[in-house]
Amino acid sequence: MRASHQQVAPRLRYSDTSERFYPDPALGGRRISCGPILFTASWEMLQTQSSLAESVDGEELRVEEGILEGNGDLRPSSTAFHSLYIYLPGGDSQPGTDTEDGSSASLSGDAACTDDFSLSLVDTNLPSESELELRSFVSKRLSRGALFEGMGNVASVELSSTEYSMGCFYCLLQEDKVGEAAEAELSAPPPEYIVCFLAGSEKGLDLFRLELDKYAEALKAKLDPQMSNLETDIRPHLCSWFEASVQPIQRVVHLFQEKLAYLLHAALSYTPVEVRNADDRTQGDISRFLGMAGLQGLVQEGTMASLCVAMTEEEQRALIVDCSDSQPQILHAVSNKFCEDWMQIVTHSPDGGNPFLFRQRLENFKLKAIQDMNNLKRLIRQAEMSHYALFRCYAFLRNCGNGDILLKIVRVEHAEMPEASSVLRVLEEFIQEDGFSAHNC
Repeated sequence: MRASHQQVAPRLRYSDTSERFYPDPALGGRRISCGPILFTASWEMLQTQSSLAESVDGEELRVEEGILEGNGDLRPSSTAFHSLYIYLPGGDSQPGTDTEDGSSASLSGDAACTDDFSLSLVDTNLPSESELELRSFVSKRLSRGALFEGMGNVASVELSSTEYSMGCFYCLLQEDKVGEAAEAELSAPPPEYIVCFLAGSEKGLDLFRLELDKYAEALKAKLDPQMSNLETDIRPHLCSWFEASVQPIQRVVHLFQEKLAYLLHAALSYTPVEVRNADDRTQGDISRFLGMAGLQGLVQEGTMASLCVAMTEEEQRALIVDCSDSQPQILHAVSNKFCEDWMQIVTHSPDGGNPFLFRQRLENFKLKAIQDMNNLKRLIRQAEMSHYALFRCYAFLRNCGNGDILLKIVRVEHAEMPEASSVLRVLEEFIQEDGFSAHNC
C-alpha cells in the first residue's frame, strides 16, 4: 500500500530492498526484518517532525520579513537617491569644473574639507539639506579609513527630508590609469570618487550589494576630472541605478506571476533557459533573476562545474520563454512542489510588490534548498550503514517536494563513492515509482 494523506506507512518494496542493501555490521551482516508496526510508528513520527520543521521555517520567514519591512508604511520602496563626490586625500581642494551647460560640477562651497581630505559634490538628486547630512556621514566614514576601492558598504542614514532612515550604499572609485597617463599622474595623484545610492532600508539594500558593486564599477569608465560628460553619461547612469540594479526582480515577478515556479526550478536545477522575442531589458531581467535564484556561491565550485557538465551531457531540453505576448509562454516547463510552494511565497505581495521583500524571500528560498540538501546528505551517510536511515531518506524526499533536484546535486557530489551511489539509485527508483518527483507542465 502506498503512502497516502492518511499517514499509512508505505511498503514500496522497502522491506525487500532494505534487506538487500547495507545490513548493519553490528548484527553480523544478517538480514533484518522490519515489521509494519515499526514502520507505521516511524512514518507518523517523521510526518510530525516534517510538520514541525515547516512550522519553524515559516516562523523564521515571518520574523525575517518583519525585520526587513521595518516601517514599511513609512518607507516607500521606489524612493531612490544618489550622490557623487570627488575625494581628494590630503586636504587638497579642487577648483570648480565647468559642465556642458556652464554650471559648476565642484565648487568650493560644495566641498567638505578636513586636514586629511576634501569631499566635493559632483551631482545629486537629494535636497540640499539632506545632501549635507549625507556628506557629513560619508566624511565620518572616510576619517575612519573604512573604505576600500571597488568594495561597497551599506549602512543606515538618517536624513531630515525623510521621516525614516534609509539604506545607503557607498563605494570608493579610482580611475584606471595606463601608459603615459599613469606616468603623468605620478607627481599628482588622480582624483578619487565616492558614489552613494540611497533607497529602502539598510537590510534591504544590503541584499543587492553585489549588483550595486557592479553598477558602481561600470561608472568608472564614464568618469573624468573635467566632468565634461556629466549630462550625457554620468548623470543618466546615476539616475538609473535603482531601475537597473534593484527593480529587475520586481519586474520578473510581475511578468511571470504563477509561472515563476518554472524559473525557480530552472535556476535550482541548472536548466538552460532560452528567451525569445523579448527586448534587451526583459532578457537582462530574466538573466539576473536566474542568477539570484541559483545556488552559485552556496555550493562548492567543483560541484557546480560537475553539475553543469552533467546537465549538458543529459539530453535535457532547455526551458523556452516566449515573450511575444503580454504574458510569457513557457515551453518544456518543469516544476515540483517545492518550487510551486515557494512561488506562492515569493509572489505574495498585497501592496503590489516590494523589490527588497522579493529578494529576501528569494534568499530564504535558496537557504531552504541548501538546508534540505545538507539534511539529505546527512541521512544518506547514515543510510550507508542503516536500513532505517534509508527509509528516513525516502520519507524526507517525499515531504520536501524537491527530491528530483536534491538527488541530482547530491549524486554529482557522491560520484566517487560507490556506497552512496547505491543508496541514491534506490531512492531514485522509489520517488519515480511514487510519482512525486518533478513533473512537466
